[in-house]
Amino acid sequence: MRSLGVKALCFSGDKKIGEVSVLGKGCVGIVISAYTDAGKVALKIRRTDADRESMRREAEMLKIANSVNVGPRLLGFTRNILLMEFIEGMPLAGWIEKIRCERDSAERIRRVLREILEQCRRLDEVGLDHGELSRATGHVIVDHKDTPWILDFETASVKRRVSNVTSICQFLFLRGSLASLITESIGCKAEEDLILALRRYKRSLSRRAFNEVLRKCGLVD
Repeated sequence: MRSLGVKALCFSGDKKIGEVSVLGKGCVGIVISAYTDAGKVALKIRRTDADRESMRREAEMLKIANSVNVGPRLLGFTRNILLMEFIEGMPLAGWIEKIRCERDSAERIRRVLREILEQCRRLDEVGLDHGELSRATGHVIVDHKDTPWILDFETASVKRRVSNVTSICQFLFLRGSLASLITESIGCKAEEDLILALRRYKRSLSRRAFNEVLRKCGLVD
């Protein structure tokens, strides 16, 4: 941590490890907030029982995502630690629930969903598959500026076929409680047409096919 310029740790968040509060925990690492001379940051610390020897690969995947303006900015890493930009935000479902009764909520939700799909499209373009977006409950947050962020690239890969757009559309529009909430919030439900549009996009990965996906999701006219 000293080599990364960490000056202090902050144990806060809605997850617990014993009596210690943290921002997040997974199979590979735990995430806590910390401070450097530049301000607040996020640290992902490798678990001793993780199924990998180093955080290098995840750092490389996040660096690729950053190259197309996706994900928190990678600030540095060591064998056991990722140092990242700290993003303050709410899980997507919680954010939608919070704003859905406000006057302009439908358009705000559409803008955020459109940006999420655009980020996934950029990941597809650079050949980086996130790997967890079909069950993205803990992987997408929205900050106070209504900017969505895709998090956690620990299972990302450049070696398998990309499916970021198709996976996130399944999660957001086709199945589960969040899909139902989104349908209620923006008033769009076209499952069969969307499935066909996603199949066409998956074959070509073209911008034209992607724009059709946006239309079938009700995110553009």
